[in-house]
Amino acid sequence: MKKMIGTASFKTVLFAVLIIMSGTVFAQQKITVKLASVVPEDTPFGVVLNQLAAEWRRITNGEIDVIVYHNKTAGKEPDVLRNLRSNQLQAGVLSTFGLKEIVPEIIGISCPFLIRDNEELALVMNEFKSEIEAKINSRGLHVLAWANIGWVKFFSKTPMLLPADLKRMKLGTSSDLEEINRAFRSMGFQMVSVNTDDMLIALSSPMVDAVYQSPLVVGGMQIFGVAKNMASINIAPFLGAVLINQRTWNRIPEKYKPQMMEAVRRIERNLDQSIQVFEDDLIKMMGTYGLVVNQLTPAQEKVWYDEFTRAMPSMIGSVIDRSMHSRIEAILNRHRNKGN
Repeated sequence: MKKMIGTASFKTVLFAVLIIMSGTVFAQQKITVKLASVVPEDTPFGVVLNQLAAEWRRITNGEIDVIVYHNKTAGKEPDVLRNLRSNQLQAGVLSTFGLKEIVPEIIGISCPFLIRDNEELALVMNEFKSEIEAKINSRGLHVLAWANIGWVKFFSKTPMLLPADLKRMKLGTSSDLEEINRAFRSMGFQMVSVNTDDMLIALSSPMVDAVYQSPLVVGGMQIFGVAKNMASINIAPFLGAVLINQRTWNRIPEKYKPQMMEAVRRIERNLDQSIQVFEDDLIKMMGTYGLVVNQLTPAQEKVWYDEFTRAMPSMIGSVIDRSMHSRIEAILNRHRNKGN
């Protein structure tokens, strides 16, 4: 009887040990991914990030737990990049202006008035995406997805149709865009560096008369209540990328990665269209509150293009990578001359 009790006790203890060990293994396997975004949660980008978190949790049976910090709650882009490198954050959304700290030549894609519409942007990204991703991946980060978050526009207190109109105004832009600001200054524009969070305050004073911003930012910050005019012309694409640091990506079991990336691609395919619809609806909504879209004629648009084409030689090599610009220009020239 004692032997039987001893054997039973041993089995009980062994079973308990196995339970504890399996729990420990599970705890070791679970990976928490803190993902930071500067974009508000109630935008298509915010919705997609939440979907991605849910999909990854489902695919990995809860082994990957993505926590999304929307609307700059985890800091601005320089903070996000710094924390990605130190692993305080494991993933994040960066715009072109955050990505340039990793791959400086990417700023060429956001050169004012170089790429003019979604079709041209798609052609350029098809050419450069793999190359840019490889450079980012070689620097401790891994690109998960890309998205066009809309187009940067001019918003002003009074109507503005031509470069001469804007040169009479004080143009508020973020200090994060210093390369672009230098280019504008060299052309005679009055640039005023303003913290994005203070843009509405600056516009409500004589400090700033116009801003260079995405409609998503203008709508979210209620800037259109003061800057009631939007020029229709596209200035530059507002790109975004979702990154995860290599340290975290390498920890994720290989068996899950194909399905995880398929979820990313599926969401990515729908995102660009959703953002375009959202931006169009947002501009219409702002119109009901007094925003006026100043529609430029083709002749007026040409004045802008010519103005910046003349200034381009002074920007190449200092603001914009020479090789990158030449290659983008070649792609666009072939495309624009196709019908001639």
